[in-house]
Amino acid sequence: MKAFYAEEQKSHDPRAFLSSGAPQPNPEKPERVERLLAGAKSAGLAIERPLNRGLGPIAAVHTPEYLDFLEHIFARWQRIEGASAEVIPNIHPIARNGFYPASAVGQAGYHMADTACPISAETWDSALWSAWSAIEAAEAVMAGASSAYALCRPPGHHAFADVAGGFCFINNSAVAAQLLRKNAARVAILDVDLHHGNGTQGIFYARPDVLTVSLHADPVRFYPFFWGYADERGEAAGLGYNLNLPLPRKSSDAAFLEALAAASQRIRAFAPEALVVALGLDAYEGDPFGGLSVTTPGFSRIGEAIAGLSLPTVIVQEGGYLCDGLGDNLTAFLTGFGGKQR
Repeated sequence: MKAFYAEEQKSHDPRAFLSSGAPQPNPEKPERVERLLAGAKSAGLAIERPLNRGLGPIAAVHTPEYLDFLEHIFARWQRIEGASAEVIPNIHPIARNGFYPASAVGQAGYHMADTACPISAETWDSALWSAWSAIEAAEAVMAGASSAYALCRPPGHHAFADVAGGFCFINNSAVAAQLLRKNAARVAILDVDLHHGNGTQGIFYARPDVLTVSLHADPVRFYPFFWGYADERGEAAGLGYNLNLPLPRKSSDAAFLEALAAASQRIRAFAPEALVVALGLDAYEGDPFGGLSVTTPGFSRIGEAIAGLSLPTVIVQEGGYLCDGLGDNLTAFLTGFGGKQR
C-alpha cells in the first residue's frame, strides 16, 4: 500500500483550546505525526511525499470565500491591536445568512465553528499539504492502486464547505471523495472516528452521488453535539444517502463491529465504485478523549471488515491523540486491512 505525508504538516502547532470554558493544551499536536509514521512503517508502508496539487481539488469542495479567509486571516489578525497570538473566534453567529462581515473578528466567527481550531502563521501551509496528501492517495487509487493511505495532519472531517472546527480546516476526506468522482459514478465515505464527521456530512448532505456513513460516540453528550443523530438521513436529492450509527459511550469492540456490519450493508446497497475511509483512532480505549473502548486487536478486525468490502480504497487519517497505543493502533488497522485485502 502506498502512503503519503509531507513534513510541512508538522508546522501547525496550536497552543490551546477551550474545554468546558477552560483553556487546555491543544491535543492536536505535531507529535501525533511521529507516532503515526512509526505505526505506518511498522505495517510495512513506505512513505512518499505528495506533489503540490494546487487549489483546484480543494476548491471543488470548499468555497473561494472560505479558502481566501484561511490563507489571509492570520496576517490580518496581526494588525489588530491586542489580538491573541493565534486566530481564535470570540463570536459565533446564530445564523449565517445575509451580510458577510468585513472585519477579521467577524469573519473568524463566521468561518470557525469553535475554539478548537486556532490559526497560526503555519496553519494554511500545513493544511494544504495535509489535503495534498489525501489528493495524492486518491490519485494513486485512480491510477490503479487497490488502496492508499494518507497521513493527514491537521485532520479534516469537522470542516464544512466554509467552516473550520474541531482541529480541522480542509476536509481531506471530502476532497479525496470528490476527486474520486472523476472516475467513479458513486463514492462512499465511511467515517470510523470517535467523533461524528459533521463537516463531511454537511458537504454531501444533499447529494446522491456520495454516500456518507459515520460510526461515532453518541453526540447527545459528546462533541460535536449538534450533528450525528440517527434521524439525519440527508435532504433533497440526498435523502437516504447519509447514515449515522451513534454508539453508547464506552462501547467496545463487539458493539463497534456490529455497527460496522450495518454500515457495510448500507455501503454494499449503494454499490459504490470507490471508498474513502475517514480513519480516526480515537475510538481507542486509551485515547485521552475517552469516548469509546475499542482495543488494539479491535482495530485489526475493523481493518479486516472494511477490506472485506473489496473496493478501491483511500484511507485518510483523522483523529487519534497522544497515547501509548496510537502507533500500534494504526499498525493493527493497516495490517488487518492489508491481510484481508490480499
